[in-house]
Amino acid sequence: MNKQPILTIITITYNAERFLGRTLESVQKALQGVNDTSLLEYLIIDGNSKDNTLAIANQYQSFITRIVSEPDKGLYDAMNKGQALATGKYIWFLNAGDEIYDSHVLSTLLPLLETNADVYYSDAMFVKADGSEVGLRSLFTPHKLPDHLKWQDFALGMKVCHQAFIAKKDIAPKYDIDNLSADIEWEIICLKNAAQVTHLPILLCKYLLGGISVKSHRRSLLDRFRVLQKHFGLLPALYNHLLIFWRGFWFARKNGKYW
Repeated sequence: MNKQPILTIITITYNAERFLGRTLESVQKALQGVNDTSLLEYLIIDGNSKDNTLAIANQYQSFITRIVSEPDKGLYDAMNKGQALATGKYIWFLNAGDEIYDSHVLSTLLPLLETNADVYYSDAMFVKADGSEVGLRSLFTPHKLPDHLKWQDFALGMKVCHQAFIAKKDIAPKYDIDNLSADIEWEIICLKNAAQVTHLPILLCKYLLGGISVKSHRRSLLDRFRVLQKHFGLLPALYNHLLIFWRGFWFARKNGKYW
């Protein structure tokens, strides 16, 4: 009888031939240190790519559980599909271009998941398109990583990188496919639903700078305001956005551009 995987890793792709190999190589290397690979499930949810994305994915069939390729309504629609298909107890989104931090992550992480927390999180290493490291997110943005994460910590925006956040599937909501900051709300709701949250002693991922929210920055800011207004109220959201812009201005003036 097949047992339930403890962790489902989900990679979303669309015309991702440039970066997908980097992601899959990192997963393959990390799996080499795992004694029981049945504990893991790996899904690729593709938006009907027109380039070589699927050909690259097919080269890694040895550890890919399932590839779904069909038209979708954007990133968060694809993430909803992946979440619905996941059979693991925990879900972890690692999108094309992002990487598992090193070959020891999975062998260290899986025993830690046995502690049965609802959410696990870590810092993330920022990397450029050429793979070179920029530095830890907690040092290269104003978002300092707390030891005891709460949903209220998101009052000033995305406290934890999405790729460094692992949640139980049964506490995770669906993403709002019309909001470019839906990942912030997803984490907030996961934390609201969580009884136990654990700060991991390891780095989970390398995060590729860029992404849809950066490419559509103005709309992303408006959508973030909608999320924060919903969870913190109108006046606190207005006040906190003033703090966000002021903090970002001074951080960038002191440290240079960080995004």
